[in-house]
Amino acid sequence: MAAQGLTDGGDQLVVNGRVRIPLHEVELRVSRSSGPGGQHANKTESRVEAVFRVWDSEVLGPVQKKRVDGKLGPVVTAVSQDARSQHRNRELALQRLGERLADALKVERPRKPTKPSAAAKQKRLGEKRKRADVKQARRKPSADE
Repeated sequence: MAAQGLTDGGDQLVVNGRVRIPLHEVELRVSRSSGPGGQHANKTESRVEAVFRVWDSEVLGPVQKKRVDGKLGPVVTAVSQDARSQHRNRELALQRLGERLADALKVERPRKPTKPSAAAKQKRLGEKRKRADVKQARRKPSADE
């Protein structure tokens, strides 16, 4: 199995063990990178933006689409302009897109509420009593005593 977010064989984006998105469902946009870099940055379109439209996907099921849309929205994007080459930025953008989708597709287990044990309750009440006694001992004696 390929690493998460990387393409396997160049035609699919591996999101997790079960989900592989064909690259024709991912729109890749290229543009000029921002920031310093001189003539190279001013002439080459090395910035890559990977765009995935959730509801247009043929691979994701309705439940998965709803989960991703709820967490990330109907359009998921990932941008890379870290590297000098467009090819490397394409790989990085696809990897980031895969990671975002994998996080959104994770099903969180429901929390099971727990109660403190009887021993824990007794311990807490005992500590409360000790603290109350300490504070009581600090008080000035009243006129009655």
